[in-house]
Amino acid sequence: MKYQRGHRSRNVEDRRGQPRRGALAAGGIGVPAVVIALLVAVCGGDGAQLGAVLEQLQQFDTGTLGDQAEPEPRTGPDPQADLVSFVSFTLDDIQDAWAEVFDASGLVYEPSTLVLYEQGTATAGCGYGTAAIGPFYCPADQGTYLDLAFFDTLAQRFDAPGDFAQAYVIAHEIGHHVQNLLGISGDVRRQQDGRGEADRNALSVSLELQADCFAGVWAHTAFADDILERGDVAEAMRAAESIGDDAIAAQSGRPTNPETWTHGSSDQRQEWFERGFDTGDPNQCDTF
Repeated sequence: MKYQRGHRSRNVEDRRGQPRRGALAAGGIGVPAVVIALLVAVCGGDGAQLGAVLEQLQQFDTGTLGDQAEPEPRTGPDPQADLVSFVSFTLDDIQDAWAEVFDASGLVYEPSTLVLYEQGTATAGCGYGTAAIGPFYCPADQGTYLDLAFFDTLAQRFDAPGDFAQAYVIAHEIGHHVQNLLGISGDVRRQQDGRGEADRNALSVSLELQADCFAGVWAHTAFADDILERGDVAEAMRAAESIGDDAIAAQSGRPTNPETWTHGSSDQRQEWFERGFDTGDPNQCDTF
């Protein structure tokens, strides 16, 4: 993906190197970080969904996360400077594209702030997030949260390397922000109230697949703006395949049960991303 090195977004808040404070709001469930990452991570559940996912994880009895060292204060050159530049450029390009979509519909797009952190950080309304959760969106403060170390997990554990796979992660989370601004995610949460687990999960899958489709809509504009390179779309498709609920279940050795899915199968995630990419039209993203 072509991007401007040295770019820095005014909508990026850098908390890297700051001491961790507090504890995970859902309360220290004893599961390893990689299991949580496989179930949430790129899958991009918003803050309201994280509690449900963590509740599902109680079935695992694999020990506790344990104490983690505080991040060391940075001195000298930032070894992640180029990655921060890439993330900043990608965030701005995604949000500029959505601002145009909103403007064409007579709406005003309010940008999300991307918070970069290490290991853990507080949110304003979604509890305390940790790197074990992976990238997530908090509707309460309209913030998108990312530990850059997750991109190593994406490449090594999910077998989805490449900068456009990383861009897909960000675009998916901003897709949740778009849903929040349009009132879609709030409507879904209200529909989930009082329903059984299977129905709640089905609504969650629709929400996640729509965020994938919205990510594809942005990818369409990126292609039109000639910032994509050969193989970029394939990287995003590979990421979508790797983090399907069925693929994650197979990797963790669990049986595949569609009623427990919260994000959709590999085929579904690829299908909806591709639909957004092919059409460039968010109106084609009605997963409900």
